[in-house]
Amino acid sequence: MSAITTHVLDTAAGRPAAGIPVLLEHLTPQGWQPIGRGVTDADGRLRTLLPDGYPLTAGDYRIMFDTHDRSSFYPSVTVQFAIQDPAQHYHVPLLLSPFGYSTYRGS
Repeated sequence: MSAITTHVLDTAAGRPAAGIPVLLEHLTPQGWQPIGRGVTDADGRLRTLLPDGYPLTAGDYRIMFDTHDRSSFYPSVTVQFAIQDPAQHYHVPLLLSPFGYSTYRGS
């Protein structure tokens, strides 16, 4: 499992959101750099977002969720977060409905 993972739940349907394309980016001096991508599985999870061998460092990251198939109002959701301790695991879930979303630091 990678050091950064995510989970998308469709709160309107009351089930995991499978098939959501996800992009992970890291802010570098050259700007936002894509470092990982994938699609949520049948359980709404993406456990392999950070590629094997990518050195997790302190800094700003963002996860971009392509949600256009789930919400015409929110065709995408971007969650930016800061990593201070690269030795920890970072789980960033997204709770999604057609007209709202929320996120939190999971475990």
